[in-house]
Amino acid sequence: MTNKKNIINVDSEYGVDSRYKTSKEREHDSVALMEARLERIKKLPREQVLRTKLLQLKLKMENYLKEPVYDKQNHFANFLETYVDTIYSKRSAFAKDINITPVFLSKVINSHREPKEEFMLKLMIHSEKVFKHVGEFHKGTWYQIYYHEKLCDTMSNQNQWRPKIEKQVKLTESVVK
Repeated sequence: MTNKKNIINVDSEYGVDSRYKTSKEREHDSVALMEARLERIKKLPREQVLRTKLLQLKLKMENYLKEPVYDKQNHFANFLETYVDTIYSKRSAFAKDINITPVFLSKVINSHREPKEEFMLKLMIHSEKVFKHVGEFHKGTWYQIYYHEKLCDTMSNQNQWRPKIEKQVKLTESVVK
């Protein structure tokens, strides 16, 4: 797009329509815009901010489940950390609410321990209660996140485990003749 004198560049990084002659003008307006946005966010009720953060988390989780991810990041732990830190000011309060020790929660969040089945069930029920007034949240989402990560890790690391395991697998009967 162009007008008579200036090239119009829509710069999504700054969130402003850039019709500026210098980058300094553009940056000044982008800072002013961001300050105005932050001021507006500060005035929102806590409940609305919480609802927005939870919906954002839900959408990130759903997007994660749509595609295979082959990185070394522990997505389950990251999603759990965001979930807990969004709702509670202290993680120990969440641990108390689902009847686990704060130490166990810390170990799961920091990827030092795998979540137990009982933990997953409690997390599922807790999420149902939290999202009841926010929006639809599929009951199996936490399980799907956890096992999606495991599947992606397993498939992306075949070169490490496959040679050893393949030696142990034999086919003595012909399946198709």
